[in-house]
Amino acid sequence: MDFKNKIIVAIDTIDSDNALRLTKIIPDVGAFKLGLEYFCANGPEGIKLISDTGVKIFLDLKFHDIPNTVAGAIKAILNLQPYMITVHTSGGYDMLRKANEIVTEYCHLKSIKRPLILGVSVLTSIDKNDFSYLGIEGTVEDQVIRLAKLAKDAGLDGLVSSAKELKIIRKEIGKDLLLVTPGIRPIGGEINDQKRIVTPSQAINDGANFLVIGRPITASKDPRKSLDDISKEI
Repeated sequence: MDFKNKIIVAIDTIDSDNALRLTKIIPDVGAFKLGLEYFCANGPEGIKLISDTGVKIFLDLKFHDIPNTVAGAIKAILNLQPYMITVHTSGGYDMLRKANEIVTEYCHLKSIKRPLILGVSVLTSIDKNDFSYLGIEGTVEDQVIRLAKLAKDAGLDGLVSSAKELKIIRKEIGKDLLLVTPGIRPIGGEINDQKRIVTPSQAINDGANFLVIGRPITASKDPRKSLDDISKEI
């Protein structure tokens, strides 16, 4: 079975030419993730440059503000027709519902395909020591479950969460949410700035729908081979 369509390649660069090069080398992945760094450097035009190649775009801007501001910001990027967008679940129920409503209404009005709205739970760079500084009670797992339930109640399509919490999310939430998992490193890969990581095969077995993988593919001398190897590993 070919698992490349379950892999989202994270473009961790501001170099639009390099991003464009990658879309030509590995166009058969599930999507390309473009985040804040890329968006701030290249703007909407930089997103369109990549989407015009025909690949799917995971626009990972992690919106987090008061409900009306988030709704306005999301509305401004919907014409780029991303495949997925992200909002911070910690923004609260009203913000999440407003995001869901504006996406549904605007896409219906413009007759464009509705993107999947993913709630960001706890960043993979955060661990229990960070929780102590932030004054958050309980474990990372406790917080992820709280936010997963909030995302479900607000009508979001999925959740971005570390693979370490996949099993408990599936147990508590079932299959109601798509699970998109960053912090994935193939066997023998470098950890870099991710603290809560697992291998691709473990994440899929534990219930992930999509895997976000960046440097093991994008920094490789042969991205095509690295992608194929990871797909085989799964």
